[in-house]
Amino acid sequence: MDRVVLGIGGNLGDREALLKDAVRHLESKMRIVKKSSIYETAAWGGNSSLPYLNQVVVMETGMSPEEVLDFVQEVEQQHGRVRNERWGDRTMDIDILYFGKQIIHTDRLQVPHPRLPHRNFVLKPLAEVLPDFLHPKNGLSQKELLERCGDTLSVRLWPGT
Repeated sequence: MDRVVLGIGGNLGDREALLKDAVRHLESKMRIVKKSSIYETAAWGGNSSLPYLNQVVVMETGMSPEEVLDFVQEVEQQHGRVRNERWGDRTMDIDILYFGKQIIHTDRLQVPHPRLPHRNFVLKPLAEVLPDFLHPKNGLSQKELLERCGDTLSVRLWPGT
């Protein structure tokens, strides 16, 4: 079994219900090891207008990285994801942040996620659940990545988590 780390988020619809339902769908084919708290975060990337809810989920799977990618894209579509514009508003976005300690670079998939070190909305929940996990490319822990991140956009704990 491989450990896969997913970043899950969305900023349209009933954000919390969609997030929790997506996690339930992911559980149908993978086993949850850890879940971060849910965070409300400012939109990142310039094309989104509403704040997001984000969470990191650590899972175990027997699927290959490409199979996981296909599965998470299926879960996104089941939750109303429409790919109209990059970094635009969406009901659901699921990114593969890490796949064990593998470094993957294909036309469809880059792991570790290439923008991970630059995004507080990913690093804060990552540092919560995997503070000492070392990034396979730069050797820094998630806690160190968060401390060095220059992203100053708001990331706050969602009430009730």
